[in-house]
Amino acid sequence: MMEFLSSIVQSPRFYALLRVAILLVITLPLLHLASVAIRRFAKRHVNEQSAMLIGKGIFYSGCVLLVVVIMQNLGFKLTAILGAAGILGVAIGFASQTSLSNIISGIFLIWERPFEAGDMIKVGDTQGVVLSIDLLSVKLRTTDNRYIRVPNESLIKSQVINITRFPIRRMDIDVGVAYKEDVGRVMQILTEIADKNPFALDEPRPLVLFKDFGDSALELMLGVWFSKTDFLNLKNSIMREIKERFDAEGIEIAFPHISVYTGTASEPFPVRVVEESKK
Repeated sequence: MMEFLSSIVQSPRFYALLRVAILLVITLPLLHLASVAIRRFAKRHVNEQSAMLIGKGIFYSGCVLLVVVIMQNLGFKLTAILGAAGILGVAIGFASQTSLSNIISGIFLIWERPFEAGDMIKVGDTQGVVLSIDLLSVKLRTTDNRYIRVPNESLIKSQVINITRFPIRRMDIDVGVAYKEDVGRVMQILTEIADKNPFALDEPRPLVLFKDFGDSALELMLGVWFSKTDFLNLKNSIMREIKERFDAEGIEIAFPHISVYTGTASEPFPVRVVEESKK
């Protein structure tokens, strides 16, 4: 038994495996620490997404070099392996065209930067905060805390709305009032509501627009500028204030209704309700 153990210890293969184990134990933690440190340093000079990509690039590049060193220590011939890897890469390339398309789309997204980590975007019916932009997909967290993975190819082919790209936004609120109301008075009241709301910005000024003569209402629009972090506060407060102020001023908020005429513009179709007599 001792002779067997002694032969194993003295064999070159044992020392090669020992070197590989030491490399793995020492190098992998160092690579992780280096990628984290470089990412934190990069955040001071670039955006969070770029810092994340730099950190990942450092870690994966180090892993590739580590694999090459391990294979050399184990006695593999790299030329033969590289040749086989080239053939295998061509085969994988034909078999995974969708993945390659996503990778190319991811490179364009990273280069063009239509959005960054931390932005809220909308793609079709999907809306959420960008967690990361990777080579294959973009990870989102929705407002109700769901995790969504969107392939990069879908983002390239679709219309993407960056909701929080700019520091301020405008909220457009459609308001319909009855035809009997004074439009000028309604527009003045809407302006006063926007001016008094603490979440509405003074500059740019609120916009009140007489949009159209609707089927059942005079259609107006109130446009209020706000800081992008105050969306929910403004939405909840100003909608309530409009309803309360209109009720106090006696302004009727219109609802869909239909009037039936017999052919003239002045005389409505006569309708008479007759109560059924009890027998």
